[in-house]
Amino acid sequence: MKAVYSGTFDPITNGHMDIIERASRMFDEVTVLIMRNVNKKCLFTETERRDLIVRSLQTLPQVHNVSVVIGEGLTVDMARQLGAVAIVRGIRAVSDYEYELKQATANMMLNPDIETMLMIARPQYSFLSSSVVKEIALNGGTITGMVPQEIEKEVMQALQEQMKQNQK
Repeated sequence: MKAVYSGTFDPITNGHMDIIERASRMFDEVTVLIMRNVNKKCLFTETERRDLIVRSLQTLPQVHNVSVVIGEGLTVDMARQLGAVAIVRGIRAVSDYEYELKQATANMMLNPDIETMLMIARPQYSFLSSSVVKEIALNGGTITGMVPQEIEKEVMQALQEQMKQNQK
């Protein structure tokens, strides 16, 4: 069975990596689906995000059944095109659940053959999101332990660049 784990992943966090690792043990194949979201101002391009995820996955030797794809349009349509039977989503809090319930219900209406699987974030990642990582870094905090070590320096450099541009 194949699943997709969709999101913007701007940048990928250790919470995302945990969901990927756990999903990879449950499904034969997992596709990390980087979705374009015109409502979000992203730090990295889709191609840069794909490269960051691929590099981060190399640190998980047991994750051999994960691929990374850039998609657009409806997630449920991309899942169907990729042959997935499930969309994996991580939830950290009640507010995530409410949002994901709406999305899952809409997806069920669009394609009842694709299930949505909600995975609860581990406690150490329950506060963690890409937005939190950016906010902490932009305010001089450390993001060590929040993003994969292999990409931490690159994420910090991109955020510092953004901060310089915002000051102009």
